[in-house]
Amino acid sequence: MIKIFDEIKQKVAEAEADVAKFVAGNAAAGSRVRKAMQELKDLAQTVRKEVLETKEARKAK
Repeated sequence: MIKIFDEIKQKVAEAEADVAKFVAGNAAAGSRVRKAMQELKDLAQTVRKEVLETKEARKAK
């Protein structure tokens, strides 16, 4: 899970420049931001799933 969380932090850092470009009026940067946000959503869902599975495994013991 730590690996995925680190990947989330990296994606956010990478998207930061594109967000600034989009705010400045670069439409193509907006597409890259949307793509990055979708990838972040997928990664976040993976983390949520792993946390739930870990919690349930701990309860079962």
